[in-house]
Amino acid sequence: MAKLTHLHVKRAAHSGRSRSPEVIADGNGLYLQLSPTGGRSWLFRFVWHGKQHWMGLGPLREVGLAEARRRAAEARALLRHGRNPLEERRRARREAALRAASGRTFAAAAERYLEAHAHSWRNPKHRQQWRNTLAAAVEAFGEVPVDEVTTEHVLAVLRPIWTAKPETASRLRGRIERVLDWATAAGWRSGDNPARWRGHLSHHLPPPQRLRAVRHHPALPWPRMPDFWRALATRRGTAAEALRFAILTAARSGEVRGARWREIDWQMRIWTIPPERTKARRAHRVPLGEAALEVLRRMRALADDDQNGLVFPSGRRGVPLSDMALAAVLRDVPGSWRDPLDQPVTVHGFRSTFRDWCGETQAAPRDVAEAALAHMVGDATERAYARGDLLEPRRELMERWARHVIGPAPEAVPIAAAREAAA
Repeated sequence: MAKLTHLHVKRAAHSGRSRSPEVIADGNGLYLQLSPTGGRSWLFRFVWHGKQHWMGLGPLREVGLAEARRRAAEARALLRHGRNPLEERRRARREAALRAASGRTFAAAAERYLEAHAHSWRNPKHRQQWRNTLAAAVEAFGEVPVDEVTTEHVLAVLRPIWTAKPETASRLRGRIERVLDWATAAGWRSGDNPARWRGHLSHHLPPPQRLRAVRHHPALPWPRMPDFWRALATRRGTAAEALRFAILTAARSGEVRGARWREIDWQMRIWTIPPERTKARRAHRVPLGEAALEVLRRMRALADDDQNGLVFPSGRRGVPLSDMALAAVLRDVPGSWRDPLDQPVTVHGFRSTFRDWCGETQAAPRDVAEAALAHMVGDATERAYARGDLLEPRRELMERWARHVIGPAPEAVPIAAAREAAA
């Protein structure tokens, strides 16, 4: 019997109502049914113990020709093994209802995962970000038993945002994958993870790195740093001191704003950022030059005796400065401070300024410059052997950076020459 084609199916889907129920055979027991009310659905006909049965495989608007054939093939496989496909489907539905009643849904698995990992995240904000990200999946298939979550469920959530919001979509995919991994480890599901990327979703979706626009923080060209530093000298206050310290140490804004006095080793001239406050989740030692120490001395003169206190406190006790506080100082610095694309520079952009200065003017190895930025270089094997943090080479590099930033002292003008110029 001739099989249906996609063109046949398309024509059937758009044809008018029939006067009586009509079925069009595809072969091997699969039929497309056209009802008088205009409905279109798939049927599978089989014989069980001498009696003919019809089994619905889904409406045409949801199930295409290829999927209908796949479902019919599964039903035929059950028959070959002596099992009634209708009974098997009823049994599966009963089991699914029991699992849902037991609470082993995707939403429950997500909640259990969040509870299990709550203490591994750095702060409540991070935990809330996880919950907010997973909300899209929970809304879409949260009530589905977790062992019945399929690739189709995952793709239905990812496809609408995969190209429009690639970073959000990629983060959502990874977090769904982790929840499903937890469910497998907990015995709530078995089999492959339908949210895994490599060798699975990579065949359904374009690579996110090809979609994600690289976001560069506008950075000041390094030759202009001395001019900016002199202009910054007109700004006073805690936020201005924090910005100066961030520039001199090439540290991240959050690391500077969260710095505490107990992290400062005055004798060794080192600032040690603990793992919980670094992006790489490992301790990072920052060598402190004289200019950076001078900033700390000014702040220390204003601090109380609490050695655990913040180096750059805000107006509220125990609360660090906000990122906006440093950005506000940057906006108030006299002059025009823009990147080569005429974008206003950002606080984070000074790290790029430092890196450009290293690459264009210094003979320091790449590893030293990257270590100064607390970047992880190389693969896991390479990092396993390179366990040092290159502190002393970084100390020399940061001293040279400070000399460049501060710039040469203004030349003294003889009094006689000054009077003559003023005349």
